[in-house]
Amino acid sequence: MKKLFFALALVAVLAACQKSQPQATEPPQKITVAYTWQPQSTLVHVAAAKGYFTEEGLDVQPLMQTYGKAALQAVIENKADFATVAETPVMFNILQGEKIFVIANIEASSTNNAIVARKDAGITKPGDLKGKRIGFTPGTTSDFFLDSLLTSNGLTRKDIQPVALKPEEMQDAIMAKKVDAVSTWNYPLTLIKKQLGDNGILFYDKEIYTETFNIATRQDFVQKNPETVKRFLRALIKAENLVAQNPEEAHTIMSAATKIDHSLIHEVWNAFSYHVVLDQTLLITLEDETRWAIANKLTERTEMPNYANFIYPDGLRAVKPEAIRMNR
Repeated sequence: MKKLFFALALVAVLAACQKSQPQATEPPQKITVAYTWQPQSTLVHVAAAKGYFTEEGLDVQPLMQTYGKAALQAVIENKADFATVAETPVMFNILQGEKIFVIANIEASSTNNAIVARKDAGITKPGDLKGKRIGFTPGTTSDFFLDSLLTSNGLTRKDIQPVALKPEEMQDAIMAKKVDAVSTWNYPLTLIKKQLGDNGILFYDKEIYTETFNIATRQDFVQKNPETVKRFLRALIKAENLVAQNPEEAHTIMSAATKIDHSLIHEVWNAFSYHVVLDQTLLITLEDETRWAIANKLTERTEMPNYANFIYPDGLRAVKPEAIRMNR
């Protein structure tokens, strides 16, 4: 009996020792995320700064870009796993046959896009844009918003002199009078208006366009890594909660991460709504932009894709089902 007692005691001690030892954990999964300095990418910046990706077992390697079209291109070229991007580059890439998924919207705004113009070029109202040199960034929301605003004021692209520019070229071009106006977004939008001072005028239209900024990835990546998608979304949802509860901390994070002045971040902040969702706005806008692209012969496609095939709701449905707000 004594031998049995000691044997059982030894087993108990060994078991206790094993329990007290730290359990082996899997190393974090390394992923590359192409995201922008723009305010639309705030949730990714916050998630990175607060360690939310790390908490979800992800080792995020940033691949910073100046705008979403370039970020999505990094995903297309397999240089990144996720991208932050507005819906216009998503639409054009789908029309070109790329197999991508949008897994969530992370921002929406009806006032982030505008045309800023020089008054000394004779522009004081939208109709004055006729005949003027207007800078825009092809294949982006800048491109679509320009045509939308022209159309709503009885003009077409043929009535202006379009000048293709990268976002980072806009400010120098308008200040050097190489263009009379530019169609762009923040932060360049507000910086240009500030530099022009009383000589600058902005043309918004909340009714004609709502931008969505999204998380996009390759379909094959999603199919191979569905759990990674969920972890990535959970980190963004944590960031969404922080932004809602403590916007001042989010301002500070964005300023530190992007080297953008805190006052500028505060000034543009209310133009944006930061929520991790999949809603009907994305589908409607993709279809509106496709009709525009077909009508203006910006694509060889002549039929509307079924964009539901390029949206992946399963990840978000698994981590926050109430954030799915799509009818199809």
